Amino acid sequence: MTSNALSLLGLALRGSNLAVGEEPVAEACKAGRARLVLTAGDAADNSARRARRWAESSGVPWAQVPWDKGTLGAALGRGSCAMAALTDRGLAAAFAQKLVRADEGLRPTLESLLNEKKKSRAQKKPAAPET
Repeated sequence: MTSNALSLLGLALRGSNLAVGEEPVAEACKAGRARLVLTAGDAADNSARRARRWAESSGVPWAQVPWDKGTLGAALGRGSCAMAALTDRGLAAAFAQKLVRADEGLRPTLESLLNEKKKSRAQKKPAAPET
């Protein structure tokens, strides 16, 4: 789970779909672009509270990831990272799925994103019938 999920965050960063750090996360939440707010497992209590409050105020899920700031930062090409926000709905849903596989206790928190993934699969157009 670790390398896959962290790789997904790296992909999101390269695609400009990840806000990294306190100010970018706050801005993404206030602008309504955030889809999932994350904090490192060892983030300071004040940082985690702020991230949670921003997520709640913008109506998106918040989750504490199982990695410390150093591991999360290393995956993103930084020294450390206490918080980040995924801004792409599909990437957020895929990341939520990976988190729930690792920790089933996160399912209630991330249920809206997991349902989003199911909805997008159901809405795909069926293949054209052969004539």
